[in-house]
Amino acid sequence: METIATARKSLTPLTTRRVSSRPAAPFLPMSRAEMTALGWDECDIVLVTGDAYVDHPSFGMAIIGRLLESQGFQVGIIAQPDWHSADPFKVLGRPRLFFGVTGGNLDSMVNRYTSDRKLRSDDAYTAGGEGGRRPDRCTIVYTQRCREAYKDVPVVLGGIEASLRRIAHYDYWSDKVRRSILADAKADLLIYGNAERAVVEVAKRLAAGETPRQLDSVRGVALFRRVPDGFTELHADDIDSADEGASRKPGDTVIRLPSFEQVENDKDAYARASRVLHREANPGNARPLVQRHGDRDLWLNPPPIPLTSDEMDAVYDLPYARAPHPSYGDAKIPAWDMIKFSVTVMRGCFGGCTFCSITEHEGRIIQNRSEGSILREIEKIRDKTPGFTGVISDIGGPTANMYRMACKDPKIEAACRLPSCVFPDICPNLNTSHDELIRLYRKVREVKGVKKVMVASGVRYDLAIRSPEYVKELVTHHVGGYLKIAPEHTERGPLDKMMKPGIGTYDRFKEMFDAAAKEAGKKYYLIPYFIAAHPGTTDEDMLQLALWLKKNRYRADQVQTFLPSPMATATAMYHTGVNTLKGVRRGA
Repeated sequence: METIATARKSLTPLTTRRVSSRPAAPFLPMSRAEMTALGWDECDIVLVTGDAYVDHPSFGMAIIGRLLESQGFQVGIIAQPDWHSADPFKVLGRPRLFFGVTGGNLDSMVNRYTSDRKLRSDDAYTAGGEGGRRPDRCTIVYTQRCREAYKDVPVVLGGIEASLRRIAHYDYWSDKVRRSILADAKADLLIYGNAERAVVEVAKRLAAGETPRQLDSVRGVALFRRVPDGFTELHADDIDSADEGASRKPGDTVIRLPSFEQVENDKDAYARASRVLHREANPGNARPLVQRHGDRDLWLNPPPIPLTSDEMDAVYDLPYARAPHPSYGDAKIPAWDMIKFSVTVMRGCFGGCTFCSITEHEGRIIQNRSEGSILREIEKIRDKTPGFTGVISDIGGPTANMYRMACKDPKIEAACRLPSCVFPDICPNLNTSHDELIRLYRKVREVKGVKKVMVASGVRYDLAIRSPEYVKELVTHHVGGYLKIAPEHTERGPLDKMMKPGIGTYDRFKEMFDAAAKEAGKKYYLIPYFIAAHPGTTDEDMLQLALWLKKNRYRADQVQTFLPSPMATATAMYHTGVNTLKGVRRGA
């Protein structure tokens, strides 16, 4: 079995060492005037995004743009263009290599609509918080306008909207199954997941004269192509048959998902396709997937290999301006205001919560930054970010306390197809030590000029109770008044469909939290989050939740209703009525 470590050896390491003597741009240009000031006649790559341009590593287009810049490419950005004509897509001229199109940090439909399908009046990723600055399904619309502007320029899709719509998928807002976004957008390539390594390889190979069709070997890429000779197809009609041939040599097996036409009309077929996709998510053993769309085959290569700590450090050490583009003036961008004093220390999540799409995009293997990189970023926040008062608003990631956690055995990790490392119980092969995270917290607190470091990312409390020292450290030093926590429900029925621990685990964490707060002489409180109307929830379940809230003297401040986001396991349950956590056979 090929482990992730051995697979990495066959890859070109991701490097951000500058390949030219040209200094980094103060901001990636958004206008011809900025290009002229940089001495550019053209852009090699133009990134089109549904978000305002904030040059900070919490914004995907900034990471990709700065990374490509570090490789010697001239990169421009078109942020939230007026999509009613192709003219705004010509503002930087014809890109020499390709357009990179992303919906932004959120799926555009999740960004624009509530779970009741009502139009939101604001947009946290827009200057002034103004709503309506991006169209519905903006990745598709932007691609169409790029084609109108320069029809012969390749278009590469990326970002979470493309990532979560990479195969035929149920779309809640139209209440139907839609084709892969690659087909609807009529783009050339789609890069899913964390795209750093893939986008550098794509850019370099296109610059060397290859065509998008020749990039079928890049991990994390989807494109239309026929199944090559020499591949054995495994059909997913019976979900368990997808594991046959697991001992074959890597690269000679492809799993054929039910076609778009099948999943559009047959909910059991949709459920099978969803289950196979999630079982083929481990970079250590995933095989290519193929799904027929009309008369073409959509081909998905295995997921990207996770970045090493050195590679993560290199990405976060790029020369970001750490501010919104000057063209926005003094207008506030709510998403920027929320994260400008926060630090991301890791990516990925092995929780597998079925209503969440983090794993489908970032993967379940945790990618960690080094302590040195994290401390350097905090010093940059202290020295360069206006308004810093000494408080780091968050130090975390998708989950606050998965830093440096991993499977104890690389071979077991590479062979595993389970969707979660912590459900129905914490895997005995998972290293749950919080020691390195505790050490990081202590070093961060020692940075000169830092008065307080908050933890605002969600704490995985079933892991936290394994480390009383962590709970004490968290409560004593990193909580301010209250801590948000997400038990999501109290009843076993919906919790099992969510792949979340029982409410007893939350009760145990609360006991430890309260004891630590009392010992520290603080009056701190937990704020629990719950989801209503998740698949598998009955009226009786909601009644019991209401009684629990009353018993514990909680008054519901806001209601979080389940939102069927693209590709999530719970969305497949919602659409099909089938529990895809179990085997799904034809006629199920």
